[in-house]
Formats: sequence, C-alpha cells, structure tokens
Amino acid sequence: MLMAVGAKHCTLRESSLVKWSLLSSPLYGIGKQSIHFSNSNQRSYHQSCSLSMNGCQGDPRAPIGTIETRTLPAVSSPALAMERLNSAICDLVNSQPPPYNSGIIRLEVPIEEQIEALEWLHAQNHVLLPRCFFSGRRPAVDSEMCFIGNGTSHSSSKVVSVAGIGSAVFFTHLRPFSFDDWRAIRRYLSKKCPLIRAYGAIRFDATANIGPEWNAFGSFYFMVPQVEFDELEGSSVIAATVAWDNAVSCTYQRAIEALQTTIWQVSSVLMRVRKKISRSHILASTHVPGKASWDQAVKRALQIIRRNNPMLIKVVLARSTRVVTAADIDPLTWLSCLKVEGENAYQFCLQPPQSAAFIGNTPEQLFHRDCLSICSEALAGTRARGGSELLDLKIGQDLLSSAKDHNEFAIVRECIRRKLEAVCSSVLIEPKKAIRKFPRVQHLYAQLRGRLQTEDDEFKILSSIHPTPAVCGYPTEDARAFISETEMFDRGMYAGPVGWFGGEESEFAVGIRSALVDKGLGALIYAGTGIVEGSDSSLEWEELELKTSQFTKLMKLEAPLLTRGEIRTINQNQKVR
Repeated sequence: MLMAVGAKHCTLRESSLVKWSLLSSPLYGIGKQSIHFSNSNQRSYHQSCSLSMNGCQGDPRAPIGTIETRTLPAVSSPALAMERLNSAICDLVNSQPPPYNSGIIRLEVPIEEQIEALEWLHAQNHVLLPRCFFSGRRPAVDSEMCFIGNGTSHSSSKVVSVAGIGSAVFFTHLRPFSFDDWRAIRRYLSKKCPLIRAYGAIRFDATANIGPEWNAFGSFYFMVPQVEFDELEGSSVIAATVAWDNAVSCTYQRAIEALQTTIWQVSSVLMRVRKKISRSHILASTHVPGKASWDQAVKRALQIIRRNNPMLIKVVLARSTRVVTAADIDPLTWLSCLKVEGENAYQFCLQPPQSAAFIGNTPEQLFHRDCLSICSEALAGTRARGGSELLDLKIGQDLLSSAKDHNEFAIVRECIRRKLEAVCSSVLIEPKKAIRKFPRVQHLYAQLRGRLQTEDDEFKILSSIHPTPAVCGYPTEDARAFISETEMFDRGMYAGPVGWFGGEESEFAVGIRSALVDKGLGALIYAGTGIVEGSDSSLEWEELELKTSQFTKLMKLEAPLLTRGEIRTINQNQKVR
C-alpha cells in the first residue's frame, strides 16, 4: 500500500500526482541489447529528481545554517511509523520556514521491532529513484571484527543495516574525489546527528576514462537518502531528510516539495526477500579479457616481476564477465542471496539515477573511523576451509607457515602501516599475523589501529590507503600504471572504496566480490587476482572462476558454456581474493 500525505490539510500538488502515475508504468524491466549498459531505456525519473541538489556545487568552506535530528515517539509497526512521519512532514509544510539559507533536517520515527532494511528496500522496487543499501559485518565467534557504526540519536542500539531511496542531497563529479569534495560532504554532517550519513563509492582509478556502464556514477557518487530505513539491534527506525542551500538555487520550499513527492510513493507493506531464487539460464557469457589474452597479461607481468631490479613486485589483474540471462535479474534478490552466504561480510548496493545497481558482498574493510580512532586491516594469503575441524586446522597451519603467502601478506600489512604512520600519532598492530576464518575461506590477517591528530586527517587516510596492495599491487603507482595499460575494461567502482561518511563515524569497505546489475540488462561480474613470483596463469584463471561463482551459482549454465571454464572446487594450495 502507498502512504498518501493527507493529515493536517497537507496535500500533494496535482503535478506530483501526475508524476506518480507515470512512475507506476512498468519501465523498469525494459531490456538492452548493447554489450555495455545503456541509459537510453533506463529507469525513468520524474522531474523532482532534478530538485535534489548536488552538494559539490556549494561552497565547501561555508557552514550549514542548521543540522537537526527530530525524533518522534516510538510506534509498533511500519504503517504507524509512516503515518507519524507523514504528519511530521506536514508540520514542516505548514510551519514557518527555518531562518537559514541552508540546512538539513532529519525526522525519524523509532519502530519497536527489528525489521530487515533490505526487506523494506525491496518493498520500494516500484519507486524509480536512486537507492542505496549498506550492511556492516556481523561479529564472528572465531574472529574479531570492527562493526558498522554504533551511533543513534535515540538509543544505544547498534546499526545493523541501512537502506535509502531518493537523495536529499547528493555529491558527484567527473573529476577525482578531492579534499573540497570531502568538505562539501562534511558540511551536512554533525556529531550531534550521527545517523545523517552520506552513502556511496569512489572509483578504483579516478584518472582512467569512465566506461559508459559507469557514467551515472561519475568519479564518485554519494547520497544522503531522502527516505531511509535503519535496522538496529532489537528495533528499527524510518526517517525522512530534507536538505537545502539557497546558494545553489535549492530552496527549503523546493526541497520539501521533492520530499513530499518521494514520501507519497513509499510503501509500508514489507515484502520478504527471497533467500533462494529460481535460477535463470545464462544465454550468453563473455569474458574481458578472454583466456588467451589473460595468459599473455600474466606472462608479461611475471616478466617484469622477475627482473633483477624489478619496478613491480605484485600486480592485481581483474576480469569483467558480461552475463545475459533468460529472465530479469533483480539486484536486491541477488544481494539477499549473497547476504546468506556472507554473514561476516559487508553487503552493499548503490544505484544512482538512470543507472544499473552496483552490488557486492565483500569481507574486506578499508578503514573505520570512530571520532579520532582509526582501524584498518590487512588480508592476504588465502586458503579454502577444510571439510573437518582437523583438516581445517592443518590448512590454516600450512597458510601460516607458507613463505610465499607471508611475503604477499607482509607487503599489504607494511604498506598500510606506513601510510597510517604518516598521518596518525601512533599505530598499533594486533594481531600482527593471525588466521581469520570465513564460511568458505581463511586468510592471513592483521588489524592496525591508530589515532588521527585532527578529523581532517580522515581524507588523508582515505586518499592514501586506497588502493591497497591487495587490490592494486606494489609499488602502488607502478601497479596502477600496469593495470591501466593492460586491462581492456573500466573497473569503475569495483575494488574502490564503498561505504559512508558520518559526523562521528565513517566506515568503508573494499568493493570486491561485486557486480553491476539491473533488470533486463544482465550483469557485469568482476573478479581479480594477485600476480606475484610463482603465479600460474591457468590457476589464476580458475581462481577468477571461483570468485565469480557466488554470482554464477545463482544462474544455470547452459551446456555449451561449460567449455568457457567450469566452476571448479578449489585445491588446498590455491588462493582466493
């Protein structure tokens, strides 16, 4: 059911109703024939989308007039929460505008029940607006993990996951993400409003040409959701946010009208997201590069690595796989299935206007900031899990004693350590080397903690740590140059930072184990593997097949396609990223 705004004589304009009726048409599933994602028949967005402002156009040095969170009394159900939220929005419409030229106001209604944010987002599939989803890693019994943000404005409950539709304010540009862009985002954030956050991602290589499939993302894309659903431990919150800045011609009145148009479309009837799907047949599957080109690229990388005075010690090469299926792929259903498999991973979805959805299930943290405290981690040297406790322990010990894996792991750990030490007043590594176990694999692992000297150092951490040797190579610039010369596709946000900025906390994961997906379009599935001394191109190719299997297992392979590379069981001595 759609919640109309009707209380306190608060009504939508006729134009808004017309816009909503247009949105009800089934435009979402129109297919594309091009090998790249095309915007020509993409999801259609109503005019109010243009009312959402690009915060990068504002003055990053000018403080925002007001940053507020208004928490309303808790209710027992999403339907009651929507009624209360609609009433609060009507109060904004009928009251005097705030005496500020700029500001951001969040209205939130606690719900006395824990509801999955992904289920709420799935219930909004009819809403043709930008959307986002981010879920932190759940603490594991056998490993220590930094959790997604802890702050809420009304309780001590931890945030489990967040889903949002529409953008109260977004931030994007074609140029590389800069300090001024970071400051532009920070303008709208405050420690006193910890759940006002900007969710998004940054390209792996901002200097590379943007492929057509990534056009809508720009060099970076962040959004503060207009309507947001927060799943907490033991409860939930639904919120609406309005942001304005007269300096960029986005007035308070226009921002309120845009929010009204969005809230009109929000459904309070939740839909259970299927954890299992009816697997669709793959009609076509194309790898870039193909196997022969992959062999040549690995051979060339090893030739450079084996020189007496190598300029390259490690490089991470990636592959893009375009999959076309007989039936539409729903990004949120895929994400739900990935979430079942990756309980200790980050799950994310980011979908700008007129774009496919970037989804992923990544175990790797880039960094987590809590005030001035910062933590990061090094993961490398992977093995499969054993079929028994004894075998699992034996495989783990083999990983710990492997000289080759230790070398690859040490490169990652020491590179991150040096970059943290350049910014932090102190850095602690604990543990220095241990095993972290996940459902399918186990890694060499180290956690690094430091303390920033100022909050502005957050930008320095982000820009220096990314890309890590785990997704790029070492030395960084030499590896990045080799990738740019060798790879024949645009990585886009794959292997880039994906996460959120907050006033008190920020958290970013590494966008691996990911894909670009949309209904009617198929999917682009990305995977990469580290090339070091001793690498074998055929084994690395099998590793790519293994990594993409978390997606391809959701589909049926037609018999002729098995010749392209069957999904194989990993050997104990193979590594996975």
